[in-house]
Amino acid sequence: MPKGKIRPYELKDREAIRQICFETGFMGEPADFYWTDMESFADMWSSYYTDHEPESVLVAEVDNEVVGYLLGCLDSKKAYNPVKIGARYAFLGGGLLNSGTRPVLLRTVRDTVADLISRKSPLTGPFDDPRWPSHLHIDFLKKGRGLGLGREIMTTWLERLRSKGSPGCHLETLAENHSAIAFFKTMGFELFGEPQLAPGIRSPKGVRVHGQVMVQTL
Repeated sequence: MPKGKIRPYELKDREAIRQICFETGFMGEPADFYWTDMESFADMWSSYYTDHEPESVLVAEVDNEVVGYLLGCLDSKKAYNPVKIGARYAFLGGGLLNSGTRPVLLRTVRDTVADLISRKSPLTGPFDDPRWPSHLHIDFLKKGRGLGLGREIMTTWLERLRSKGSPGCHLETLAENHSAIAFFKTMGFELFGEPQLAPGIRSPKGVRVHGQVMVQTL
């Protein structure tokens, strides 16, 4: 079995992280079935961490290849809002003209309006609660799974948060991602609140999915 290691982020890892972000963008599977532009997708979900808080990024490496990462943030109020990055791409970056991103952008607007009218509690923005100000994103390629690296990288991050005095950490995943939720529970996270509809996002079969917040007090 190949051996892996967890280490701090280095600038040379940036492109690997962006690629992994895209290749694991939907419950560990590629995001290209609903969003074909890799650069804008990576901008939404990884650019803040690598470009503005690199000291909170950890990478998992197997045989000198980056196979996963944890993107962390000590104070979530400082992080970029992915929705705003997506909106900027839609109107200024040609997203509404790109056949590979236009459908989900338009569907996001329709879903948001419909959910608000029907009072179905759609996701309206990043989670914000001073009890759990820190957050994380974690993704691994298939070749990096099953080696214990996920548990190691999470443990390393939580230890860092404790050393920095953070009172708590949260994460957001999809309620339909049962394996991820089970893993996060083993790491001490608990479900917080009810699942909320994720505007615009569909499964490969066209079914709507739900966001789920999980929290851990440190």
